[in-house]
Amino acid sequence: MATKQPTTPPQYSEGSIRVLKGLEPVKQRPGMYTRTDNPLHIIQEVLDNAADEALAGHGKKIGVILHTDGSVTIDDDGRGIPFGLHPEEKAPVIELVFTRLHAGGKFDKGQGGAYSFSGGLHGVGVSVTNALAKRMEVTSYREGQVARLVFSAGDVVEQLTLRPQSSGERKTGTSVRVWPDAKYFESAALPMNELVHLLRSKAVLMPGVSVTLSTEKSKETQNWLYKGGLRDYLMQSLNGELVIPMFEGDGYADSNHDSFAEGEGAAWAVAFTEDGQPVRESYVNLIPTSAGGTHDSGLRDGLFTAVKSFIELHALLPKGVKLLPEDVFARASYVLSAKVLDPQFQGQIKERLNSRDAVRLVSSYVRPTMELWLNQHVEYGKKLAELAIKAAQSRQKAGQKVEKRKGSGVAVLPGKLTDCESKDIAHNEVFLVEGDSAGGSAKMGRNKENQAILPLRGKVLNTWEVERDRLFANNEIHDISVAIGVDPHGALDSPDLSGLRYGKICILSDADVDGSHIQVLLLTLFFRHFPKLIEMGHVFVARPPLFRVDAPARGKKPASKVYALDEGELTATLDKLRKDGVREGSWSISRFKGLGEMSAEQLWDTTLNPDTRRLMPVQLGVLDFLQTEGLITQLMGKGEAAARRELMELHGDSIEIDV
Repeated sequence: MATKQPTTPPQYSEGSIRVLKGLEPVKQRPGMYTRTDNPLHIIQEVLDNAADEALAGHGKKIGVILHTDGSVTIDDDGRGIPFGLHPEEKAPVIELVFTRLHAGGKFDKGQGGAYSFSGGLHGVGVSVTNALAKRMEVTSYREGQVARLVFSAGDVVEQLTLRPQSSGERKTGTSVRVWPDAKYFESAALPMNELVHLLRSKAVLMPGVSVTLSTEKSKETQNWLYKGGLRDYLMQSLNGELVIPMFEGDGYADSNHDSFAEGEGAAWAVAFTEDGQPVRESYVNLIPTSAGGTHDSGLRDGLFTAVKSFIELHALLPKGVKLLPEDVFARASYVLSAKVLDPQFQGQIKERLNSRDAVRLVSSYVRPTMELWLNQHVEYGKKLAELAIKAAQSRQKAGQKVEKRKGSGVAVLPGKLTDCESKDIAHNEVFLVEGDSAGGSAKMGRNKENQAILPLRGKVLNTWEVERDRLFANNEIHDISVAIGVDPHGALDSPDLSGLRYGKICILSDADVDGSHIQVLLLTLFFRHFPKLIEMGHVFVARPPLFRVDAPARGKKPASKVYALDEGELTATLDKLRKDGVREGSWSISRFKGLGEMSAEQLWDTTLNPDTRRLMPVQLGVLDFLQTEGLITQLMGKGEAAARRELMELHGDSIEIDV
């Protein structure tokens, strides 16, 4: 009988590392670079380039043609993509733009750059379109010549050809025809409603630029050309009656501005209606930000501050009513178009703006304009105040109803809990903070209205194998349960959540190894003994930064502080400073040993402020409950030392050690 040979575990060595070249990363993981439900986003990347030309003042027409063979052509009358040799790469620039990730004209902002304001940021966009297309034909009209180049799956299949323009075609611009490769998308069909909305919004945001959509099959053509901009567009989109006339305005920094670059700012139109679904659209450098972001927060902040000061000035607020931003914003519809010199987006598809300064940028123009408008139209101001106060009263009533359901046998709240003032459960947050010193900074830095702080002493008990009726023997766990107002329960139970006191329960620990351990112990507690809170989306993990970079003043930009979450973000921050022309080493880097080292103001800016913090919802993700339970047993079970050792032996090479 043959003996079974022992299987050799795969070796981890120099040969195990694979380097993906060119556009390979995009083809292997398309979802990291674009939306894969349909090809609209890869078409939008080409359209955004045409719009950036118009935004820079070099084009008045954008045309989109839907061909019967499923391909799409985008034409513009901009400057045309340069086709000469790149001075360093020794390859035609037009070829580099479409075949190299991180090659583009959008990196050099300000002096000497081809685009001061653009949606393009990473230099990844149109090369992703090329990688995921069966074929792409590019024609550039420039300097009296016509350059043509053809690609297939990201590779050049017809080399660059040049010919002089004929007398009948004297023009400049770019024409790109794309055949998206269906194998990368769930559906090969373009969603027509979304495409029409996208094209119409480009025309709205660029008054005077003509945008055309032609369909070969039906021989239909639609054209959009707006002179009235945001106001007309919002009026057409609204389906409720206006409470007050539309509020619109704009504001942009000039060359003498202390904090912002010349041209940075925003234009907006805001309407308040008593009924109907609110319309809310925001854009950054013409890119639609469907998930909003910091520019939306700036508009909300500016409107709220202006309306609140008007209400206070005219003493309109009834006793006992507390006004919150969502009370003013509840019935607001708006279109917001921001211009930001160096926008930071969340993810490659740019659905959300993350630039911290955008809150201040937009708010600084909206607030004074709105204050002036309200004081010039006092009657309208009073109507708006009435609407906001009514929203605040119904919110507070809803909060009180939940309060009454608790019954009389309420446990006494823990003494170390610093509670918030609001009774609005959906709006309230509690932070479970590691250590008393961090708890002290958090108490001073928080928003007293809706943020509560519960400091925890030392490491919480590992509760994975603790019986439910023994949990309350541990003080910390007793305090957590009483503070949140929910009793421990199992995955199959139907616990009473009517006593829940906070809509968000946020774990806040240091950004080091010990902090991660405390996070794991608390997540174990919630997963094992409060699973319904995770299922209902109430549990979050706050991510404080590990580093702070103090950058010196440069040109018209004042000295600034930038926070970095980890080593990767620190590297990206330093690269950006170098790109901005900051002298190597003129910045200083501090590493936070723990939250206790942060001042109240720093903790607010980085971790507590809803506009600028990083707060991750805790979800089960792709694993189901039983798989997750098995994994946590392996990590947290007392009798699982052998399984943990095996896990470390298998994956030890991929671990970073924080010494």
